[in-house]
Amino acid sequence: MSQLQRGLGLWAGIAVNVGNVIGTGVFLKTRVMTCNVEDPMLVMAVWVAAGLLSLLGALCYAELSSAMPSAGGDYVFLQRAYGKPASFLYGWTVFAIMKTGSQAALAVGFAIFVNAVTGGSLDATWASIPIGTGIPVRGLTVVALTALWGVTLLNCASIGATGAFATFLTALKVAALVAIGVAAFWFGSGEFIHFAESAVGGRCEGVQASAIGGLGGIGAAMLGAMWAYDGWNNVAPLCGEVKNPQRNLPRIFLWSTLLVILLYTGINAAYFYVLAPSTIADVSATSSVATEVVSRFAGPVAVTLMAAVLMLSSLGSLHASILANSRVPYAMAVDGMFFKPLAKISTKTHIPTNAVLAQAAWASVLTISGTYDTLTDSVVFASCLFYALTAAAVLILRKREPGLARPFKTWGYPLTPIAFVLVSIALLANALIATPAQALLGIGMILLGVPFYFYWQRAAQRR
Repeated sequence: MSQLQRGLGLWAGIAVNVGNVIGTGVFLKTRVMTCNVEDPMLVMAVWVAAGLLSLLGALCYAELSSAMPSAGGDYVFLQRAYGKPASFLYGWTVFAIMKTGSQAALAVGFAIFVNAVTGGSLDATWASIPIGTGIPVRGLTVVALTALWGVTLLNCASIGATGAFATFLTALKVAALVAIGVAAFWFGSGEFIHFAESAVGGRCEGVQASAIGGLGGIGAAMLGAMWAYDGWNNVAPLCGEVKNPQRNLPRIFLWSTLLVILLYTGINAAYFYVLAPSTIADVSATSSVATEVVSRFAGPVAVTLMAAVLMLSSLGSLHASILANSRVPYAMAVDGMFFKPLAKISTKTHIPTNAVLAQAAWASVLTISGTYDTLTDSVVFASCLFYALTAAAVLILRKREPGLARPFKTWGYPLTPIAFVLVSIALLANALIATPAQALLGIGMILLGVPFYFYWQRAAQRR
């Protein structure tokens, strides 16, 4: 019987993590976050705080993954700490919205950037789905689906090949971020006085009034930053394919998270150096702060240049997400808690090809039915909930299984997991107040998995 192979090395693992984190959030969320808190220094503080929160989570995941280096990541950790119901609901949510929704949003983001380059040519309706009176399919959706399936087919290759491709894409993305930041400070003709100004009075197109100012605004900005950092634990589902996992997994989690924090704070400092906060708040929802910054020193080619960078960034993040998160439905199928064919591994590539393809099929449905912001907001809520449960698993397993071999132990235990859980709870509560529709959508998708759990549990018992 074919099995997964440990073909992912240290640098490829870091590339998968960093590649998934650096998607479109760092280019698109600064405008909204500036409207949320109206103070550039507070925006910078939120970026740092979200990065440190991610680092706390990474420390918890480093302990769990080095102790249980099996395919599925959180699915395995949650089952060990809480039992099958919690792990199934996590796996269900990953498949239903948490990761497939993220993939759909990234694919849509890629298409948005293609549309910007082609002068809005993708806005037209290209086809119609014959359901009811017909569901129009815009060119934007067609391009998004093409990107989604193209990357999915690439992920049907061996883990070594896909890891190498992730490393290549991540290297390009990091180089692009560094180049934008350095060029902005060198050629942008900015002023440090911008950091002392306010965004009050900016247009803030599409930003809800309940998410502007006060604690609600800070919480909304934090969720925006957390979306940009989301993926810091992306290598966890690949634990069963990482070389020397006890040594490499903690390094992957820590080094990748620290690198992203450095890049994000640097690029946002460049944004505010070049543009006043009120100017950032006035940026159109169809553009990006990065594009406006680059236009200050690159002129008319800025839109095309940034669209190329954004296309590369979203494509690399999409590749890393599809690669890692297809292992969750695979692990569920191996346990008999999901469709049996998804447990099959290719004898040629040693990849769970059926799980990869099934994930893409559902992400395609979300691509057709959802919008970028709705998907990302609901994804962040669901992600935050399960990340908190996983961090709490460190506390539970330390008490329940003190003899479990732990090659890496969480620094600052027990304060680290406790702090991560408490901040996550605060963010979840704020999301229910500031963006209740998106938060309730996330809760609804989780609860929708309950009847499916009982179905698969009975099916497993019969077998």
